[in-house]
Amino acid sequence: MHQKTIMLGVVGDSASGKTTLTRGIVNLLGRENVTAICSDDYHRYNRNQRKEMGITALHPDCNYIDIMEQHFHLLREGKPILKPVYNHSTGDFDPPEYIIPTKFVVVEGLLGFHTRLMRRCFDVKVYLDPPESLRVEWKIKRDTAKRGYTREQVLEALRKRTVDTAKFIHPQRAMADIVVRFYPPASNANETGSHLNASLVLRPTIPHPDLSDVLKHAQTNGNIPMVAMSLGRDDGKPADILKVDGSISTEKTIELEKLLGNHLMSAASQMNLEKLGVYQDGLREKKSYPLALTQMLIAYHMVKAKEMIETH
Repeated sequence: MHQKTIMLGVVGDSASGKTTLTRGIVNLLGRENVTAICSDDYHRYNRNQRKEMGITALHPDCNYIDIMEQHFHLLREGKPILKPVYNHSTGDFDPPEYIIPTKFVVVEGLLGFHTRLMRRCFDVKVYLDPPESLRVEWKIKRDTAKRGYTREQVLEALRKRTVDTAKFIHPQRAMADIVVRFYPPASNANETGSHLNASLVLRPTIPHPDLSDVLKHAQTNGNIPMVAMSLGRDDGKPADILKVDGSISTEKTIELEKLLGNHLMSAASQMNLEKLGVYQDGLREKKSYPLALTQMLIAYHMVKAKEMIETH
């Protein structure tokens, strides 16, 4: 494979935050530098056909896996693709898009790590793993606000997908380099947005940055640090666990973003921090600082991977 682009894969169940995470990274690195696509566009059947056949969009048989493999490979080599387009509002397909990859390619969706060939195309693989109760709330908010569903319809769709979620989505977690989990703090179990904590499992499958300066700066006068790292175990294997407190302040976040920017050297001056951490709460736009720091750390890996291929 003749690598010409840097590819990030973002996988997770429906409404786990994939598009939100991706959008911030695209804004950060610059829309002119990032090509973002959704692997859910490769559905084989429209919504009515799926209903008639009794198959969910999560099932590999409901997706053109072979074409996804082919297209990921072409994007990796910097070659254009004619990408299908699935319209979530209508449940049908729109005309295909001609995609010319830029420096960075971000692929988000349900089945991006399903096969070895697909996984080999990515420099960085991220899996989003929110608690199920939180994901359900996110899905209800999104699908009722943007896709015209009722709460009952969303819950029924979730029920039908339970088996396929466990069989095809959850196993991809084991394939990721970074597992991201946003979760409510113990003091507020009903939190669903700005003040969620973030936990990042940093597996040794890719080299992670030395964050000692960031961690030191995150200490606050004897209180619990806003950002902390520890050696833990994930799926029985050792991994670094980075935690960001949901109560981190604007000022502290800006300071830590600057420190993370120092790790990115020349790329930092080109980064747009304005839309970092922005997410949709129904139809309202809000900001999460743990999300912002997560997006910046993932962007770090993309920039570093770019530097590696340019120096070899």
